[in-house]
Amino acid sequence: MDLVTAKEQESIMQSTITDETGAVNEALAEKVGPQKFRIWFKNSTKLTLTDRYLKIGVPNLFIASWIENHFSNEISQAVRAVTGAEREITFTVDPELSGHQRRTQLDSQAQLVENAQNRTPGRRARIQPPSANRLKLTLDTFVVGSSNELAYNAAKAVVREQQSSFNPLFVHGGYGVGKTHLLQGICNAVGKDRPQTNWLYLSAEDFANQFVLALKTKKLEAFRRRMRQTDLLAIDDIHFLASKPSTQEEFLHTFNTIDLAGKQVVLASDAHPKMIGQISEKLVSRFVSGMVVKIDTPDFQTRCQICKQYAQAMRKHVPEGVIEYIAENLKTNVRELEGALLKLIAYGELQNQKINLYMAKEVLAEHIERCDPIVHISDIESAVATYFGITPANIHSSKKDRTISLARHFSMYLARKHTRMSSSEIGRCMGNKNHATVLLACKNVEEQIQRNAELHWHSSAGNKVSKARTVLARLEESISG
Repeated sequence: MDLVTAKEQESIMQSTITDETGAVNEALAEKVGPQKFRIWFKNSTKLTLTDRYLKIGVPNLFIASWIENHFSNEISQAVRAVTGAEREITFTVDPELSGHQRRTQLDSQAQLVENAQNRTPGRRARIQPPSANRLKLTLDTFVVGSSNELAYNAAKAVVREQQSSFNPLFVHGGYGVGKTHLLQGICNAVGKDRPQTNWLYLSAEDFANQFVLALKTKKLEAFRRRMRQTDLLAIDDIHFLASKPSTQEEFLHTFNTIDLAGKQVVLASDAHPKMIGQISEKLVSRFVSGMVVKIDTPDFQTRCQICKQYAQAMRKHVPEGVIEYIAENLKTNVRELEGALLKLIAYGELQNQKINLYMAKEVLAEHIERCDPIVHISDIESAVATYFGITPANIHSSKKDRTISLARHFSMYLARKHTRMSSSEIGRCMGNKNHATVLLACKNVEEQIQRNAELHWHSSAGNKVSKARTVLARLEESISG
């Protein structure tokens, strides 16, 4: 009787683990998106969940490395969402996963992409011109102010002139200031004004994923036709190419081909080209050869106009005093403004009450406190680099000498303390480091501050020595000033 019970219990436990593994797959597919899940997980991995580990079977070390470098956060989040606890993630090469069936599946996926690119008849494979409203954001809804006027005018010039005087147009700025809005707006406007224009908009991550898939499935020529035979190529988050030398080289050739044909490239990044760590000098040189323009955080008048426009789009009346209150207290980016308005409008509807200033102060108190950072990450990097006698580009680099490591650790610690950015976002901004690197850096700085450790580093003026708390005080004084 006891033996049967034990077997039943083992069967139940095995069934539970199997169900949880399936749930992890579903959660992971939701987090990375169906296309990436299909390419990198569905036919390329086998998940095994235990009480302590999530073992990921892969066909080869290349796929293991790619998944670990690009999807670690999403995997951890999926496991945590399903099991409610952390699991150590390990990789193992599974010979069963490298069989003919899975290679055939990848070939089929690549063939579908290639077929879609070659539907237009003629000798040259052409990209089907998208409709003017295919992308969500347009230039008509872009609110122009002193912080973004130059970037907006440059975007209009790209739309107006079939061959602009600057190539590429490189737009950079912080989180949520309108870079993606401009890129999508350019594509939509070009598609509307010149319907036969072949334009392509995608993120740098998509570019990298498609490039790797093309290599795996031997469809490189189809990939190159798709990317290079365009009249307008718009790439968002180009800083994603940091630390990816092969993909950088491919993009450089793509850019040169488009440029020599007299066509246009538009790029967006979180940082100035020279501030992106681990980008080849040849690529940086090409980026700065065009027009590099920064979008700053919106000023008060622009923030007010953004709020009014968003309220109109929601078909809701928001009093002028409430608009000004939100604009005065949320100063960093557009998404914060829209999030606050959405929360306020939803509350008013649920309570069946008209929106007023008292309601706004009550409902948005926590939102404002959470969203209003003291400084921006660029301010932190600049202050830290100046203090330690290096450049912000050094912070973004992979160099690990004492001075640069110390500066990088303090930058990450201050960004975690003074902004609302997640560890993953901070790591991405500082040279595509992963979130674990940021957490470890913050832990090291906290320990140094707690025991007020003596810190040593080297600058152009010679060797430096200072207590950790003194360093922190000087840096915080600099970034707050």
